[in-house]
Amino acid sequence: MTLLLFVEQVLNGLQLGVMLFLMAAGMTLVFGIMGLINLAHGSLYMIGAYVAATVQQATGSFLVGLLVALPVAALVGMAVEMIALRRLYPRDHLDQVLATFGLILFFNELVKIVWGPQAYFMAMPDMLSGSVDIIPGIPYPAYRLAIVATGLAVAILLYLLITRTRIGMLIRAGATNREMVNALGVNVDRLYTIVFGLGAALAALAGIMAGPILALEVGMGESILILTFVVVVIGGIGSVRGAFVAALLVGIADTFGRVLLPPAIAEMTIYILMAAILVWRPQGLFPAHA
Repeated sequence: MTLLLFVEQVLNGLQLGVMLFLMAAGMTLVFGIMGLINLAHGSLYMIGAYVAATVQQATGSFLVGLLVALPVAALVGMAVEMIALRRLYPRDHLDQVLATFGLILFFNELVKIVWGPQAYFMAMPDMLSGSVDIIPGIPYPAYRLAIVATGLAVAILLYLLITRTRIGMLIRAGATNREMVNALGVNVDRLYTIVFGLGAALAALAGIMAGPILALEVGMGESILILTFVVVVIGGIGSVRGAFVAALLVGIADTFGRVLLPPAIAEMTIYILMAAILVWRPQGLFPAHA
């Protein structure tokens, strides 16, 4: 493998990894704190991408689309939590899976009604449409570098939020002992809604950042949802730190697997990685810590 190809694949792996982290961070918080398996998490990824694309087409600005789509997705997520998901917390995981699968069907049909069944496209931001020389003679698309930078910035902000703020303290406590948080007089319903809204915004951000390099289509969240579950399992339930490390591992493994291995084996790379890690650490890399 040449140096050019190696550097490109490392960066591609990092880009996929930070995208998966944006998805997995919200999902692992929701599962760790609420005990909720939310299959509809990918639908919020899709909603964020479609709203951003619509606003971008109307205004000509990717940034405006981003700034509008994030709060819209957060509000949609909080509304879904209050209207539908709140009733599922005391139910078993099978009920949660069935109900949130129903939400996937609902959001897919909603997107068809609002935007139509045809694929949608987002334009690349003009200022990020070129390439940057990582090493002299090794160019790399500036937009993909921006995705990596955005993911790393979000990881730092999440770390500060969770370790340096009161809401972060409650999130960590909720991930460890929900009953104790409730007994201390914390408004658990409000905490759950805030956490779900944060997770929805992170999923939407992943969808928005993916928009200019992927076609937007109905059901686009389902494929990344599978990888997201793998990241959550590897990282450890309820652990944002684990989600970050696991997302980078999965991104790198998946990218290099597709380059170096036969297609049939490449498809299995991340599952082999997950199995190996779970044999070593059955609870994931960083269990029970946000």
